[in-house]
Amino acid sequence: MVFPLYDDNPFKRAKVPYVTWGLILLNVGVFLLELGTTDNAVKALLASFAATPAAITHQVPPAGWLPPELTLFSYMFLHGGWEHILGNMIYLWVFGDDVEDALGHVRFVAFYVLTGIGAGLFFAWLNRTSTTPLVGASGAISGILAAYLLLRPCAKVSVFVLRFVVRVRAYWVIGGWVLLQLYQIANQANDGIAYVAHGGGLIAGALLFLVMRPANVRLFECVEQPGEEGAAVT
Repeated sequence: MVFPLYDDNPFKRAKVPYVTWGLILLNVGVFLLELGTTDNAVKALLASFAATPAAITHQVPPAGWLPPELTLFSYMFLHGGWEHILGNMIYLWVFGDDVEDALGHVRFVAFYVLTGIGAGLFFAWLNRTSTTPLVGASGAISGILAAYLLLRPCAKVSVFVLRFVVRVRAYWVIGGWVLLQLYQIANQANDGIAYVAHGGGLIAGALLFLVMRPANVRLFECVEQPGEEGAAVT
């Protein structure tokens, strides 16, 4: 088991990440509502709010009342289980505040939504006839990882690995995650995880961040952490 815990970022400013916190609360709130419904209600929820590629590409009629195009937004707030939502929210917690800090609150909202839509479209385009519903914030969070890598590749991230906590540069954490997604896509992994949507989110996030970032936000800023002058890069 490998997942990030927090980052040590010397570029962080005093902005309070209201949007990141709000997104986490919204996702968790919707998930708790899912838990409190019956199996039939969950099926109806997926039919109406999950993004089904075949419905989006008009290969089949929509199964729910929401227009398929709008499910490219709503699918981001549904999750398939505790592991799914906890994994997504941990990554959003660790990396989202830095991207929000760089973009500002309003731009970050637009970035998050557009990246999630881009990931959903990419998945639907490559799986036009699939009737398997897509749910989860992973596509949008993949875009946040791409933006973070463009911003702070050298920031130290504390990562839980097996039973240990180690501190490594962000480019190792995110780069390793990207390589895993590419490996799973290349091998057509069939474990129920939409790796293609992750790839679409990475592409959308990188392109959108380059377009949306304010002029005073520099890319690839790397400085040593306080007290680590001359430390080797891990």
